[in-house]
Amino acid sequence: MSTPPTVASAGSRPGSPDSTQGARRAVVLLSGGLDSATVLALARREGFECHALSVHYGQRHSSELAAAAQVARALGAVEHRVFGVDLAGIGGSALTDPSIPVPLQPTSGIPATYVPARNTLMLSLALGWAEVLGASDLFIGVNAVDYSGYPDCRPEFIAAFERLAALATKAGVEGRPLRVNAPLLQWSKARIVREGLALGVDFALTVSCYQADEQGRACGRCDSRRPPREGVAAAGVPRPAATRRGAPRCSARWDSPFPPPSRRRATRACSGPPRSGPTTACA
Repeated sequence: MSTPPTVASAGSRPGSPDSTQGARRAVVLLSGGLDSATVLALARREGFECHALSVHYGQRHSSELAAAAQVARALGAVEHRVFGVDLAGIGGSALTDPSIPVPLQPTSGIPATYVPARNTLMLSLALGWAEVLGASDLFIGVNAVDYSGYPDCRPEFIAAFERLAALATKAGVEGRPLRVNAPLLQWSKARIVREGLALGVDFALTVSCYQADEQGRACGRCDSRRPPREGVAAAGVPRPAATRRGAPRCSARWDSPFPPPSRRRATRACSGPPRSGPTTACA
């Protein structure tokens, strides 16, 4: 399994107001993908001092964790930490066990990419850190409209975990229960894309593929590509950049007609001319 990246402080976004003193604190689960990046931007918009948390759980690749670090820095998280949990030791998922193939097409029932207890464990880690920080809120990017059959992406799960948090923590017992926010719960993927772009999320930094390579380039084959592509198309923006198979020499992962003010480049430099179109993630 890949080694988790070094834990580092994300720092404040250049040019952002230094107003985190006295702000409400929140722990934001940040996978490095499209949804969690949008959630971090939403939490920042609501005025939270955001502490981003990613989890190295034994997944197939660590490029999403490297992406999470860049997203945290770009969106002004106060800090970004990576915790380790060995879910590969449990197995039972195509994302943690290399002997189980990742589905290439949608399947019926709960898919092989479901990771047993993953969101429960991630929220528990976030809950513990939130208590130490004195944070009032947790944020997670689960989505029930396109939740791939995962039982831990449903509204019932979020509500149940919030009740558990009120019972199982010092803060809850003392009358300060933490809120579990899942703002994307009922959003379409198109709305997530539109809102993220409006908030200045640089989707060129994100990685959402189950089988991305070490540079974060998507495999172009697994079913993880379907929801983002459909959402991008419905939102009326150019699709994600080409993937490893037949990819142009430009390494950008996402083309956006609405680049954030910083006009950040993609995470790797272009090795060739930029992609065609009005704007590209590589300039």
